[in-house]
Amino acid sequence: MNNLSILYLHGFNSSPQSLKAQLTEQYLAKYYPGVTFYCPQIGASPQAAIKQLEQLLTGNSEQNWCLMGSSLGGYFSTYLAEKYQLKAALINPAIRPFELLTDYIGRQQNPYTGEIYMVTEQYMQVLQALYNEKISKNRYLVMVQTGDEVLDYQQAVDKYQDSQVIVQSGGDHSFINYQTMLPDIMAFFGLPAHD
Repeated sequence: MNNLSILYLHGFNSSPQSLKAQLTEQYLAKYYPGVTFYCPQIGASPQAAIKQLEQLLTGNSEQNWCLMGSSLGGYFSTYLAEKYQLKAALINPAIRPFELLTDYIGRQQNPYTGEIYMVTEQYMQVLQALYNEKISKNRYLVMVQTGDEVLDYQQAVDKYQDSQVIVQSGGDHSFINYQTMLPDIMAFFGLPAHD
């Protein structure tokens, strides 16, 4: 694929410094140096995040985009994949974060960046407005681990049942041994296997 660009969306209270983002960037640099990797610090509010990500995608529309998303980033990736007809690889994706994150309403601090911000009721309403009840078939590669202590992996299995779903026993929300899945992700994006 010419001009392939991968946009990696980190999760709630995370950053481009997260381990999965770093491992992905290193893997691409080693095996697929022609692929452009984007992993921005996503805005703290859903409105800011989606506006920022849509500007990136539409401002570079000549590129062939594929999405990767972890946790809340998986939720945003699903919204963007449906809107722009893109392929997306999701790692332990959040399915209904507007329900999951109600415990976090109030003051938050991102442990990576130190940014302090507020999670409000409006934050949840905006998240809910991004929800896609129905999703396209064969647009997603979804990877979950049954030991995820944050999300119910079965929700993802049910939501993405018409997609490629990989369920691993055990693990946790960080997705243990994530780097071993990178060849599967790149194959899903149509990249040739490396030696």
